[in-house]
Amino acid sequence: MQSLKGKKALITGGSRGIGRATALALAKEGVELGLIARTEQSFEQINQELKELDATFITAAADVSSEPEVQQGVEKIESELGQIDILINNAGIGTYGKFLNLTTDQWKKMLDINVMGIVHVTKAVLPGMIEKDKGDIINISSMSGLKGTKGSSAYSASKFAVIGMSEALMQEVRPHNIRVSVLTPSLVETDMTRGKENAERNPDKFTQAEDLAEYMVHQLKLEQRTFIKTAQMWATNPF
Repeated sequence: MQSLKGKKALITGGSRGIGRATALALAKEGVELGLIARTEQSFEQINQELKELDATFITAAADVSSEPEVQQGVEKIESELGQIDILINNAGIGTYGKFLNLTTDQWKKMLDINVMGIVHVTKAVLPGMIEKDKGDIINISSMSGLKGTKGSSAYSASKFAVIGMSEALMQEVRPHNIRVSVLTPSLVETDMTRGKENAERNPDKFTQAEDLAEYMVHQLKLEQRTFIKTAQMWATNPF
């Protein structure tokens, strides 16, 4: 297993949920962090937690659906940390409803954040990885990206796209020693899912953000010669 100490990681949606848990887990490994979230105010909790860990980190407020904001945010982070070694594309939203009830604006927002957000951030970071001939990209999809379900047409479409994009990008950048992985968790208890059936009453029944973070740390520590392309994560006994 390789050490992650001193590596530079950029995490989108880094202020809460899976992003926050991953930031804390990587900080404990000595990784220097760049965090992107929509507003500066959203960083208040994670800032305090990372300071208590004596972590090196910098934050940037940016809407990942905006390419100019992403470019500005990544430039800010790399000017402080240096070129990024690890990119975790975690930012995403979920909007659900019957196909005919979802508005065009809801579809567009979902695709702009869940798909184009990954495109914008990856385009900003990837040239540096290619220059170094090394890097790791982990994209967070969902089980909804493997199987569509009633009421999730827009969300599933966005998460299917993440899987296809990740697969294609993986093939492109392997000659540069860049590992591209995609995670497809089932229901994870986060702010976005809290309140769904049983989640509030039985939180231990559901996969937690910390579980994904722990998995990603172990995956990143694999020797550079190998990687896990896709991983499904399920709650053991949710019902």
